Amino acid sequence: MDVVSEVLRMSGVRGSLGAQIEAGGRWAMALDDFPGAALHVAITGRARVTVPGREPVELAAGDVVLLGAGLEHRLSDSADEHDGPTAEFEVPEPGRVIRLGTPPVRTRLVTIFYDCDHTARTQVLPTLPDLLHIPGGDGTEGVGDIVRLLTRELAHPRFAGTAVLDGLVDIMLIQLLRAWLPGRPGDQRGTWLGMLTDPIVHRALQHLHADPAHPWTTAKLAATLAVSRATLARRFPAAIGQSPVAYLTQWRMDLAAARLRSGSGSVEAIAASVGYLSVPAFSRAFTRAHGQAPGRFRSAPAENVGTKPT
Repeated sequence: MDVVSEVLRMSGVRGSLGAQIEAGGRWAMALDDFPGAALHVAITGRARVTVPGREPVELAAGDVVLLGAGLEHRLSDSADEHDGPTAEFEVPEPGRVIRLGTPPVRTRLVTIFYDCDHTARTQVLPTLPDLLHIPGGDGTEGVGDIVRLLTRELAHPRFAGTAVLDGLVDIMLIQLLRAWLPGRPGDQRGTWLGMLTDPIVHRALQHLHADPAHPWTTAKLAATLAVSRATLARRFPAAIGQSPVAYLTQWRMDLAAARLRSGSGSVEAIAASVGYLSVPAFSRAFTRAHGQAPGRFRSAPAENVGTKPT
């Protein structure tokens, strides 16, 4: 059971290609109104990322930086001061070229946006730091491979290019996580990704995800893992910030929400699929989690929803 892939899918994480930026001379662009998280890839040249109240981040060719949803920031040339006009970013048609400054072009950037289903409570994207910088020269081959493929596809478009770019955009996020997570175990503790720091908790999540309808208790889960109940009760919340039972309830409600949105079965069938033999008990739990009864949730307009049922 690949729980990271499952949570990314269930929480509707999806990427979209933003703009290609070509810049020379003195230039700057402000980003303060954009969808989801913003990822900037430095293809050639150098650039600076400035977030109010923080030290600037210098980007060189091959570097990747991910900024949290809606985090105000500015892209600019690497000079110490920029007293010229600052362009305002407007989300363009995917892949459109935005030209800044004056020729010749010395810096090329690609911007990607990532968003998720905000009704899902089990999330990866919102647990990441507001600013995550992966230098291109630090040995992260996976990120470098995707940067090279992305560069080639944009420079030399061929048939089925949209499908290729969509795949690269999604893989870029995975490779970014693979590059960042191993060296920062302390940053993950207390979030969902904290399960990657504890093999017992990771195995526990695999069991919960493999059979969410099973009547799990902390004691039953501990017995399945061949550890003591006290050990699991201590390590599980230390890793992800929740008890096993609280997490299981949250995950069941996320599964139920996705299935309700997709129209996959009756409320009774969905309740049973996530471990509830009583529809009233399921309805109470679902209402606590999502603020709406299952029937009302199903009929409400779906916003920021990109999940698929299992």
